[in-house]
Amino acid sequence: MATVHPYLVFNGNCEEAFTLYKSVFGGEWMMMKFKDAPTGPGMPDSSAGNLVMHVSLPISKETSLMGSDANPTMGAVTMGQHLSISVGTDSKEEADKIFNGLSAGGKITMPIQDTFWGAYFGMLEDKFGFIWMVNYDYPKK
Repeated sequence: MATVHPYLVFNGNCEEAFTLYKSVFGGEWMMMKFKDAPTGPGMPDSSAGNLVMHVSLPISKETSLMGSDANPTMGAVTMGQHLSISVGTDSKEEADKIFNGLSAGGKITMPIQDTFWGAYFGMLEDKFGFIWMVNYDYPKK
C-alpha cells in the first residue's frame, strides 16, 4: 500500500526550516546536500553545494515531512510549486502503476528510474498542475 508525504520546496532556507520542524516534532532527520550528489546534467554547480537536496523528518510511524531547496538549475520556486506530494510504494510495479497513472496528460520532469541513492524514483506534474514524486526504496542488503 502506498504512503503519502508532504514535500516542501524552499528557496535556500530548507535547513533552517527543518531545524525548526525538528525542534517542534522531535526525531532525527536524514539530510543530503547537493554537494553529496554526483555531478551531471541537471545538477547545480558547486556554488549550490550546501543547499539541501533532500531531507526527511519522521513525524509518525506512517508519515514523514520531506523537503529540499529548489535546484538552482530549475529556477526559484513560486507559490503553487513549493509543495509536492511524495508517494512511497511497496514495489517497483506499484511505483510504475502510480507514476504512469498520474503522468497521463501531464508532464514528466524526471523519468522514473534507478537512482544513485538506491531507490526507484521519478517526478511529474499531473494534468492539474500538481507536482508528484513517486519512490520505491529497494530493500537494504
